[in-house]
Amino acid sequence: MNITLEVGTKNYTDDLLAIKKALSHMESLVGAYNGYALSEPSSKFGWTFFKLAFKPDLQNGIEEKFSDMLGKYQWSDQSQKFTKFMTDYFVSRGCDVKIKTVD
Repeated sequence: MNITLEVGTKNYTDDLLAIKKALSHMESLVGAYNGYALSEPSSKFGWTFFKLAFKPDLQNGIEEKFSDMLGKYQWSDQSQKFTKFMTDYFVSRGCDVKIKTVD
């Protein structure tokens, strides 16, 4: 199952750049390139939202390389653990974002 995240930010330009840098670093770590797709942004109430879809190679690489860290999250299913992991990863890389899983 490919995971798609909805990302919300108040500073789209800066956070998008930080997210792209963080994802580029993650792609290098797991050896999966061109592993995600971004949707067009939409704005409301001072927030900008866009979707971030992971391709199988990148998603599987992250899940394999960081399986020990993903296992520590106390969520019921793998997609919620993955979402929480990616949220923490982006925040640690300087992105001030809110993220949720898109069904």
